[in-house]
Amino acid sequence: MRKGFSMDPSAADVEGILDKHRGTRGEILAVLQEIQERHGYLPESLLREISEKSGRPLVDLYAMATFYRAFSLEPRGRHTVSVCLGTACHGRGAPGVAEEFERRLKIRAGQTSADGEFTLETVNCLGACALGPIVVADGRYHSRVKPAQAGSILQKARNASSGGGDDVDSRAFPVDVSCPRCGHDLMDPAHPIEGRPSVGLNISSGGRLGWLRLSSFYGSPRFEVEFDVSDGSVTEFFCPHCLRELTGGEGCVECGAPMVTLDVCGGAVGRFCSRRACRGHRLDLGEGNP
Repeated sequence: MRKGFSMDPSAADVEGILDKHRGTRGEILAVLQEIQERHGYLPESLLREISEKSGRPLVDLYAMATFYRAFSLEPRGRHTVSVCLGTACHGRGAPGVAEEFERRLKIRAGQTSADGEFTLETVNCLGACALGPIVVADGRYHSRVKPAQAGSILQKARNASSGGGDDVDSRAFPVDVSCPRCGHDLMDPAHPIEGRPSVGLNISSGGRLGWLRLSSFYGSPRFEVEFDVSDGSVTEFFCPHCLRELTGGEGCVECGAPMVTLDVCGGAVGRFCSRRACRGHRLDLGEGNP
């Protein structure tokens, strides 16, 4: 979530931000992320200034800004609420959930509330079809949402930004996973992330081999890795037990890169994008790769 960001594009010290990230991996992406954090969106004036000071073509900056869903080219609220209207969620009552958020915020999907607090959006898929209807508020997942829960979800978002409420992560479903190839448990209690056992995998990227630990909270971006992986690069993932590759099959709906498939306890299948910094992921009912 964003705290205390400025909606005034002139408030950003672009040159200072560029200096801060110069020479780092994915430096321009990091610059855009910091601008987004400060302002809640990427103002055109700042994209032009970044282009001028960095020497990167403006068209490249716009390509990055439109490629990653985390970026926005329009002003947004302090909080973002996304309601999935994909086929599975739609059939379980998601349109009524979206209507209740519209009623409470007095806006339509795609708009920002008059007080600048909330931006409401509807999306075709949030990657958790098995647990719909799904609502994501400030990156926190809420599963099997009913219209009556809209008010509490909005209040939790307000409380979190003001320091109120408790510190319990409101993502509703941590997952336990196993290898779809050999069936071996992939949970690593010796390496916890966000207070739970992490998901332990091996990776290959840029000619290097190493370990990766992922948060077991579905949708969380938290991870730890043995070596740096460049933003935008595609990584190969392997089971640390049978050493078989877990990357392949269908492409990511966000960027087209291969998806990584894991079996989820309870009969679901989890998939996430193999491209660094892409947030594409799914949770489906069904069988994993053979």
